[in-house]
Parts: sequence; C-alpha cells; structure tokens
Amino acid sequence: MLDQKNAFLVLDDGRIFEGYAWAKDGETFGEAVFTTGMTGYQETLTDPSYHKQIVIMTAPHIGNTGVNPEDYESEKIWVSGFVVRNPSPAPSNWRSNASLEQTLIDANVVGIAGVDTRALTRHIRDRGAMRVGIFSNTTLTREEMVVRVRKSAQMEGSFLAADVSTKKSYIVKPPDGIKTILRVAAIDLGIKGATPKYLAKLGVEVHVMPMNSTFEEIQQIKPDGVFLSNGPGDPATMTDVISLVRTVLNAGIPLFGICFGHQILGRALGFDTYKLPFGHRGINQPVIDLTTGKVEITSHNHGFAVAAPKESTFNTVYGSGHVTHISLNDSVVEGIAMSDTPAFSVQYHPESAAGPHDSTYLFQRFVDLMLEPRLPFKEDLVK
Repeated sequence: MLDQKNAFLVLDDGRIFEGYAWAKDGETFGEAVFTTGMTGYQETLTDPSYHKQIVIMTAPHIGNTGVNPEDYESEKIWVSGFVVRNPSPAPSNWRSNASLEQTLIDANVVGIAGVDTRALTRHIRDRGAMRVGIFSNTTLTREEMVVRVRKSAQMEGSFLAADVSTKKSYIVKPPDGIKTILRVAAIDLGIKGATPKYLAKLGVEVHVMPMNSTFEEIQQIKPDGVFLSNGPGDPATMTDVISLVRTVLNAGIPLFGICFGHQILGRALGFDTYKLPFGHRGINQPVIDLTTGKVEITSHNHGFAVAAPKESTFNTVYGSGHVTHISLNDSVVEGIAMSDTPAFSVQYHPESAAGPHDSTYLFQRFVDLMLEPRLPFKEDLVK
C-alpha cells in the first residue's frame, strides 16, 4: 500500500508506537486496554462498556469476517479508537455486508494499524492501563503529542454510564412459543443486546430502564426481579444507582448484577472497589465457580474489581454472603452471593457475545431465584 500515512500511538508514560493510519484519520484519546479475543471484534466495538477506551486487539489478524447487522450489541460503535496489527484488506464471510475499516470510517472512529500489538500488550501488562492517544495526519511533535495525552481524562473517577444508558424504557418479550412467567426491571448501565434476549428465552419479560430510574418507577411494573447490567466508568461515581440497589435489597426483591452491576452491588453491600493494573478483557478468561468446583472460560471487560473477602463468609447490614467465583489468573473476586437476601452477581458477561457459553447457566440461576417463594413485600423495609 503505497499511500499509507504515518500514525502514532502515544502512551502517557511517553512510550510511542509507530504504525500507519487506518480507519478514520485524526486524533483520539482514551484509556489503553487490550482484549485477548481472536474473534468477536464487532461485539467488542459495539459494547457500551468500552466507551472512552482505545481497544488494542492482541490477535494479529482482524477484520477477516467483515461486519454484519446481526452481531451488533448496541446501535453504535462506542470505542474511542481501535488498534490492530494486520487488518484484513477484504472480508471473506457469507454473513458480511461491509468491511471493518469502512464501518469504522462511517462511525468516525480513529484507528491505527501496523503496530506491534504484542510489544504494546506486554508494555501495558508491565506498566498498567493508562491514557493513550492515536495521531494520524498530524504535524505535532512527539513531545506535543505526549502533552496532549497527559491532558486527557483518566478512567478513574469517570462517570460514563449516563452517556450509554437508554433514555427511554423499552420491553424485550419472550419469543413466540415461550410463555411469559416472570418480569424483570433491567437497569441499563450500558447493556448489551444479547442479555435481555437470553432472559427472554427463559420466559422473562425484560423492561430495560434508564439508569436514573427511581424505585417508584421500578415498582410500577411490579417486577419479580431487578437486573444490573454491564457498563463503563468508575463504580465509585454511581452513588444514585448504589442507593437504588440498597432500596431493592431492603425490599427483598431478587437482584442479579453482571460486570459493572457486580461492582455496584459490591459497593451497595459496603465493599470498596479498586482499579486493576490492566483489567480483564477478552473471551478466554478462566474463572472457577466455588459453589460447584467447575472452571468456566468466560467473557470479560472490566477495569475495576470488588474488594470482598475471599477466605470466609462476610457480614453486611443485609445479612451474610460469600464469594462465589474467583479468577484463576490473578485471584480477583469474580462473583458474590448473599445468603439472607436474594442477590448475587458476577464480574463477567454470561451472555458471552462474543465468547464461550460456559456461563449462560447464571441466567437460569436468576430465574430460579425469582421463582423461590418468599415473604410478602413489606413497605416498612424500604429505606
């Protein structure tokens, strides 16, 4: 390709990787994160959890299967930038109706190709996730590019869920032939399209609601359970949603949280959350379910974690609980469950879009929890 333009990927520690302009020309900023999936790039790009992040694909060949309308997880691409080593010059798949590069150009997503993504990933594993900028067709000096990156926003302390949450409630009903047996209020913190579809296949009518929904609005639909979705940003900033979750816990309504929702449940229970050095992202993360002893290969996208005690049961104002899932890579808490309150959560994506389906049983676990008989709702329990 004789017309390739130089491009630069600039980290806030001063390290610069050179490549060539790919996708949209220009400059962009975000948190540098790598994802280890060999496929699933379209689901990654359209996952709202990646809002304000520049995604580095560790697999070298990206774009081989193009893009198709069926694999979108939301209505748009959310990543701030995209980094690949060897982009496919032409897609080859019967489902493809567009190339990856043209799709990124149409979405105004700045990219860079030709980067040594192996060296870049090793650098982030050593130094931790950090701010990054992509610059193409630029006249800036190297020093000026580094300064611009260091002036960009950090992920820690960021409040991003409001950018990705639905502004208006909508309903996902069970498909034809499946009887509706339950109703769930799903708080949209950046929900992926596959999640309500999985619940709907189990006979759940899912009411996807904005993140600023009140408990009174949730009560109006008379839900059998509340679901907390994945999403972007720092869970410590989600004070209103944390307060809502505490009200749900006090009311005794069954609750299930995933990813960002797991972190928010953890904070509602009184635990701290903390920033991981480089996070867990990709579709091949090994996790053990301590309740069954089974190891699952799971799909992740999180940069924060819950500081819950792994060695024994814990006590909260909502009763006792325990850690249910642990990462086999670094022992991070990946799941918690309450014993006296119908609530549990996992740090990863059981809808696995993309990824293996080892964890889809968690949706059935939520359904079973909602079907358990429990005491009538008491208004005086709500605080």
